[in-house]
Amino acid sequence: MDQAEIDAFWRDTQIRGQLNPAGAYLGRTVDEALPPPAWSFGPDQRGADELLALVLAGTKTATSSARHEYEEEGEDLPTPGMLAILMDGAEHPRALIRTTAVQVVRFDMVSPEHAWAEGEGNRTLEHWRREHHAFFADPSGAVDPGMLVVLERFVVLALGPRRSRLGVRQDA
Repeated sequence: MDQAEIDAFWRDTQIRGQLNPAGAYLGRTVDEALPPPAWSFGPDQRGADELLALVLAGTKTATSSARHEYEEEGEDLPTPGMLAILMDGAEHPRALIRTTAVQVVRFDMVSPEHAWAEGEGNRTLEHWRREHHAFFADPSGAVDPGMLVVLERFVVLALGPRRSRLGVRQDA
């Protein structure tokens, strides 16, 4: 991950994302103080690029993760208003997103609406459960239906430059 590239992306998207349209009058805001975390969806480069494409197309507006992962990593749950820099599979920053809603529910209580918002496959709850069963399974291959899942909704605030398959910047 190239920190200089992320910092440049952050400076640019603060303006594009209109994080502080009255900055000349009010000074810096909390949103501008530090770059948000940068990460990608998916377990590998291919998955990151596929899921990013769904975000960029406006199809993917939600994600989910296992609650226990936050505890194991000592991380706080996401909260509405949080910002993140979404990376592609080659670790280039591509979008600035803001969390709009967070809900913690049991695996077996995830709604069809959330499955649709995740935008993957045929967007059905059955597809979501099948794919996430594989993702959330314990070493024995089982998923406890009562396992807590963090459901997160987000919006794209700004996009970074497009990149060719070779990683070359192509400004739109």
